[in-house]
Amino acid sequence: MSDALIRKLTVILEETHREGDRAVAPPTRKAAAVAVIGNPCAGRHVEDLTELVEVGAMLGRLLAERAVAALGIPGGAAHSYGKAAIVGEDGELEHAAAILHPKMGAPVRAVLEKGAALIPSAKKRGGMGTPIDVPLGHKDAAYVRSHFDAMEVRVPDAPRRDEIVVAVVVTDSGRPRPRIGGLTVDQIEGRDGLR
Repeated sequence: MSDALIRKLTVILEETHREGDRAVAPPTRKAAAVAVIGNPCAGRHVEDLTELVEVGAMLGRLLAERAVAALGIPGGAAHSYGKAAIVGEDGELEHAAAILHPKMGAPVRAVLEKGAALIPSAKKRGGMGTPIDVPLGHKDAAYVRSHFDAMEVRVPDAPRRDEIVVAVVVTDSGRPRPRIGGLTVDQIEGRDGLR
């Protein structure tokens, strides 16, 4: 898939300055980089989804780079990540899976300079303006509770019937004012993706 088949790219930056009645300093920040792409498999059964797998590799790098740039940090300073896709009515959930799973992770991890933990993901089918909650977890240690979170993403005019919305979210911190215990960032070993 060439870049010419990307209809739209958008970046959303969310900063939280207050949580409850308290200031959050520095603010917690999440950036979602989103692509709206044509679905070459829309409306027909395609057994070999290699084309979409390759799209996932290309978008993994592109979207991770844009999310990190929006945060204004080097990739290695990112804390959490997540990915999601919404297929339009003429697509299949397997089209989203082909983009998100086989090859998207490696380029995202390359941009973030690590990423021992699985990248949380979500997928669904929907029409224009359908929202999706992109699940988030710490990039190097899945047991860091302060980083269990999500970011809602939606594109008002997508996906059309024959499109797919693909999102990668990166954060520079965990939730604002976390206090439920568990493994802390300074305790991460980052070897097995869990601790």
